[in-house]
Amino acid sequence: MAITPRFVLLLALGVVPIVALGGDSLADAATVLGVWLAFVLVLAALDLVLAASPRLLSAERVVPARLRLGESAEVQLFLGNRGTRALRGVVRDAWQPSAGADTNRQRITLPAGERRRVSTRLTPTRRGERRVEQITIRSLGPLGLAARQATLEAPGRLRVLPPFHSRKHLPSRLARLRELDGRTAVMLRGQGTEFDSLREYVRGDDVRSIDWRATARRSSPSLAPSLMVRTWRPERDRRVVIVIDSGRTSAARIADEPRLDTAFESALLLAALASHAGDRVDLLAYDRLVRGRVQGASGPELLSRMVDAMAGIEPELIEMDWTAVPSLVRGVTSRHALVVLLTSIEAPGAASGLLAVLPELSKRHTVVVASVTDPALQQAASARGSRNEIYWAAAAEQALLDVERVSAAIRQSGAEVVTAAPAALPPALADRYIALKAAGRL
Repeated sequence: MAITPRFVLLLALGVVPIVALGGDSLADAATVLGVWLAFVLVLAALDLVLAASPRLLSAERVVPARLRLGESAEVQLFLGNRGTRALRGVVRDAWQPSAGADTNRQRITLPAGERRRVSTRLTPTRRGERRVEQITIRSLGPLGLAARQATLEAPGRLRVLPPFHSRKHLPSRLARLRELDGRTAVMLRGQGTEFDSLREYVRGDDVRSIDWRATARRSSPSLAPSLMVRTWRPERDRRVVIVIDSGRTSAARIADEPRLDTAFESALLLAALASHAGDRVDLLAYDRLVRGRVQGASGPELLSRMVDAMAGIEPELIEMDWTAVPSLVRGVTSRHALVVLLTSIEAPGAASGLLAVLPELSKRHTVVVASVTDPALQQAASARGSRNEIYWAAAAEQALLDVERVSAAIRQSGAEVVTAAPAALPPALADRYIALKAAGRL
């Protein structure tokens, strides 16, 4: 049972007769107040009896299976009245706050034996599973003084996927891949690439690309001598293993975005690029347990499985166990691969575990360590306006020097480093992949 503001207002009207009596007789005032209170309670009880029972309602929910973060979707709730009285009241839908419901209370009038639809627009503010388990129905009586209330089970799940904002960088990087692949007039020559075809030498070609045997076979006494050069295309069917650190440091927010979400954006852009280039991509999200894994997927299925796996991964407030990473990579592939480690390299102490395993990884694979840098550090390091700003600048310079020291140690271990602000890290990592492919290092 619930009372309404109308009941309180009606009860307050009982004070009017007391004021009219002027307080001459306290007994008369108490009598009038008691009679009025009894009258209002009787009306409320009658109103409650005449209200339709909310427990006779049936609830069915229709929720989209998946939705990208930043997009909106309509969620429909179908309510059926199995009673003999029309229900007039309020429906409260108990979505999580991060589901971004435009409203959680809606008025409804539901005649007996009929069915109505209640729509709610969701704009989630966080990725992952957004859930709802119950709805609460408050059925008002004809006088609007009291209401029956019941909570019904109406479970629903909405899986919110990473937004993949870095997708806008994909067309330009694919164009560069097509140039590397020889689909345009540009043909590459270099150590470690795959042979494509022969053509005649033209001025400007690298003399190291001359094929002397093909030149000798083509030469004849009746023809003018012509040099033949080899053309090459980038390697295909290489392995790309992406390892995402989901440990404590991935929970930090840089430019109002968690490090983990920036790592997801970088991994998605790299996977889309490598898949178009004909390489095989595998994904691991790990801290001390494997939180997400995608293996054996290709084409459109790859990104679909990746975003689905990423949706439910949250940062774990534990230290990353780097000692297990080499064995995890071996479990994915025993061949030479490009291993991309998306983690944090800001603090030398926290990066000691990473530095310990890099030599082992670099012996067998090409390793790239990608990390987000805070653009606020650069701004703070250049500020000198006041005493506080000078202290902030000193702290920022120290943080930047720490990053440089860790980066230098990573390079000494045989790996490469990519650091950039959150918005710039995905395209920077994609550019490094293209550069490695052009150099024949995959």
